[in-house]
Amino acid sequence: MQPLLLDLGWPSYQQRLVDRWHGGQLYQEQDYIAEEVPIALLYNGTPHVVMLATPTNLEEFALGFSITEGIIKTPQEFLSARIYNRSNGIEVHVKIPAERLSCLADKGRNLTGRTGCGLCGATTLKQAMRPANAVNGDLSLSAQTLSRALQDIKHHQTLNQLTGSVHAAAWVEPDLGVFAIREDVGRHNALDKLIGLLLRSGKNLSAGFVLVTSRASYELVQKTASVGITLLAAISAPTGLAIRLADEAGLTLIGFARDDKHVVYTHPHRLTHTNP
Repeated sequence: MQPLLLDLGWPSYQQRLVDRWHGGQLYQEQDYIAEEVPIALLYNGTPHVVMLATPTNLEEFALGFSITEGIIKTPQEFLSARIYNRSNGIEVHVKIPAERLSCLADKGRNLTGRTGCGLCGATTLKQAMRPANAVNGDLSLSAQTLSRALQDIKHHQTLNQLTGSVHAAAWVEPDLGVFAIREDVGRHNALDKLIGLLLRSGKNLSAGFVLVTSRASYELVQKTASVGITLLAAISAPTGLAIRLADEAGLTLIGFARDDKHVVYTHPHRLTHTNP
């Protein structure tokens, strides 16, 4: 992959003077508000989709999205990316091999992806309900390691500490703890950014797991399994479709991961529990 050109002029948050009511008192103070910006992804000059996202780590977002949506098969097919600020949003121009572009023409997205949408632009049931890749791996994770990661992730959520309105996706390795974290107003965008980072850094994706500060929905399971990650933990609940997909893919899915408690929904053999 060629180096990516970065020229971002959109802030990830704004400040605004607000009236705050607390403890029976009204006062004014500066508040920090997360931005969501239209991000247009174009492949070889052809518009594909517009996503509403936090305008940070966009090169990683474009790579992660391209891989998890099946637009390209390997990171090496992500030939280059250029980022352009426009008056009403940001365009990310991605160059991919010509044969991948011909396959992309059949996907028919070309639609706006809302912040919380994971199937934006899919025009058929077949496109929306893609089977997940089967995952394999001998990851062994203790409940104590998961608990430590839950405590650690809070210290890495810098944008959320300011705004209180963005999701995070973190990569955790049992012996190292939280390696990296990406934040976004969209939970699936945060995961795509994280996956893009992991692919660019050459991480062994069977050696750790993903922790997300959201519910575990279908598209999060699909994106996680698409790159061979074997365990996904979420602080909120999974959906029924997410559970079925994780079960079929061989992925360990954990929900309600908070402090010292969690629920394992599929393939529990990767998580060990011992009494203190």
